[in-house]
Amino acid sequence: MNAIASAPTAPTGRDVKDARHDRWFRLALAGTVVLVLVALAGAALSMLWGGRDVLASSGLEFFTTTEWNPVEDKYGALVPIYGTIVTALIAMLIAVPVSFGIAFFLTEIAPRWARGPIGTAIELLAGIPSIIYGMWGLFVLVPVMTEHVTPWLNEHLGTLPVVGAVFQGPPLGIGMLTAGIVLSIMVIPFISSVMREVFLTVPTRLKESAYALGATRWEVSWDIVLPYTRSAVIGGVFLGLGRALGETMAVAFVVGNSVRFSPSLLEPGTTIAALIANDFGEATETYRSALLLLGFVLFLVTFAVLAIARLMLRQLARKEGN
Repeated sequence: MNAIASAPTAPTGRDVKDARHDRWFRLALAGTVVLVLVALAGAALSMLWGGRDVLASSGLEFFTTTEWNPVEDKYGALVPIYGTIVTALIAMLIAVPVSFGIAFFLTEIAPRWARGPIGTAIELLAGIPSIIYGMWGLFVLVPVMTEHVTPWLNEHLGTLPVVGAVFQGPPLGIGMLTAGIVLSIMVIPFISSVMREVFLTVPTRLKESAYALGATRWEVSWDIVLPYTRSAVIGGVFLGLGRALGETMAVAFVVGNSVRFSPSLLEPGTTIAALIANDFGEATETYRSALLLLGFVLFLVTFAVLAIARLMLRQLARKEGN
């Protein structure tokens, strides 16, 4: 009887059908992953192949020189690379503390009846087209920069011995500082939404225990909330940085679109995305090759930023595990 009871039963038709569907579902999911990777690699390689002529003629000097002269077919990508990184860093310096303040206000300070409407209003900013931000920056922010911000920076910070050159410039209103401010407004909804969601995952008992011991709101946010959600917060910040690096139209309106190198944040500059958007439609064959190679550089910069974010999150997870 025991031998008969322990004998394996033959699979039924339902079992065979479920196993077949499971196998098809697994293959379909694997196919979607492969499709995305192939599309990503294809986009990168197509831009590299399109820029092969300039890469063959200029070599590594394309990445290290500042001269950008399509008339003489001389291309150096250092100015747009510099502008892309600087404007994105300015955006992060403004957006990260503001996003943290918004998220902490919505989760800890704001009354419950106001949290939903305020959070929804901030998230709706992410749906506004970038060209609207660019027009707002051009017609509203640029006059403010021209009349108030630029003269103040020239007078108070432009005279400093080391960093003075960064804050000296004509009162044009357009430049990398203006572009960075516009970018910060664009990425604040993304970063603040991520921070808000992860702040809500902090156990209420943990925060109440800190308050019971006499901790202030600042101490709770800095010593309890941030350490508990550190990995997710860093991931959200780098996602916002990736958005800032690739933004095009909003930056093209206010950055000045100048390929002349200047250390000043108040003078016109350019970014990779803005330069491609402005010149690609009228570019000749060689110039188009240079712009395609610039697109490949932007792909590498964005990929490197996201890869660094993944490495940081992995190290943080490993330390937390230890």
